[in-house]
Amino acid sequence: MVEITGTVMNYFFHCHRQCWLFYNRINLEDNSEDVHIGKILHEIKSKGKNTEIVVDSVKLDKITDEYVIELKKSDADLEAAKMQLAYYLFILSRKGIDRVGKLQVIEKNKQEKTIHIVILNDEMIQKIEKVLSEIKLLLTKENPPEPVVKKGCKKCAYYEYCFL
Repeated sequence: MVEITGTVMNYFFHCHRQCWLFYNRINLEDNSEDVHIGKILHEIKSKGKNTEIVVDSVKLDKITDEYVIELKKSDADLEAAKMQLAYYLFILSRKGIDRVGKLQVIEKNKQEKTIHIVILNDEMIQKIEKVLSEIKLLLTKENPPEPVVKKGCKKCAYYEYCFL
């Protein structure tokens, strides 16, 4: 059975190869300075109650009576982050818990806003269901997809694995 985490959902939108490698436990992120910085910023920002809630295969950064809050270091891949948060809302809605998503970006580089709202509606549910099928197909392949050069590749923890 393929277990899809929030990170897997995020990586699917960011890079199919990274998604496959991460899911198959080829984890090169322990050596990434950007990943370490993101984890430290996350720990600083999420101090307090209602943090790191585990529901099924996902870890929610924070949940309140109104919001599911996801913290990100930067707005480098906003679509992937929003889909990760939408996936969390999707998982919760299947358990009868309805919330609005609040994506908080610590370092805004490409966007004007530091807070982005994500709402789970019928269109988003259909998109998530379609993407879940696509992810399952990807993750059950025997080999990872070939690397594709993208703008953010040089900052990726998997860069050397893919291109050197």
